[in-house]
Amino acid sequence: MRIVIVDRDAPFRDRLRTLLVSQGHQVAGEARDGLEAIRLTQRVRPDVVLMDMDLPAMEGLAATRRIHEAVPTARVVALGECPDRRHVLGAFEAGASGYVLKSEGSERFLRLLERVARGEPVLTPTVATSLLRDGGAGERPKSSVSDPDSLTDREAEVLERMARGVTSNRGLAAALEVSENTVKFHVRNVLGKLGLHNRAEAVGYALRSGLVRLSAGDAELGGLRQVS
Repeated sequence: MRIVIVDRDAPFRDRLRTLLVSQGHQVAGEARDGLEAIRLTQRVRPDVVLMDMDLPAMEGLAATRRIHEAVPTARVVALGECPDRRHVLGAFEAGASGYVLKSEGSERFLRLLERVARGEPVLTPTVATSLLRDGGAGERPKSSVSDPDSLTDREAEVLERMARGVTSNRGLAAALEVSENTVKFHVRNVLGKLGLHNRAEAVGYALRSGLVRLSAGDAELGGLRQVS
């Protein structure tokens, strides 16, 4: 996996690079701020961008949105110090495929990274707990999203499963006891009816709009800060 690391803290970048390289991943480049991250991602076209939310020059949310638009094949994983609700929901809305705290354990972080590389949005339990504590629901996204009432019961169930962390075709098929082709059909309908582009946007919409309320046990258990 080719990865770009974006963080203002050089020692943290060093620790993260060491962890990734030890697992056979290629660090294609590093950036210290949002503007540098955009230029680097456009140049090296990585598989994954690990994006710090607290950056100089351009904040992580804005950089994530720009990267998602310019290099849609690059999956952005937001890295945060705390489960700030605005950053979590904003990251998904900006096109991020996941939100991971910098305090996550290295083994769990690597598992989450593999899930992101497979195209699965990820949300860790501490973040889910924060969303629940803050009410889980917020204002509807300011976008052209269609009426969620247009979803069938089965499509609404698919959306709920995705928001709770079951995002792969195989996982959804097993949970719903249907074929993977049927899952693909339902996911395509969900995205089409809601005017969304991918599963990460669907997860962000479900959480932000309050269509799905998470509990602490709903997400994958995920410190990077302690990586040696």
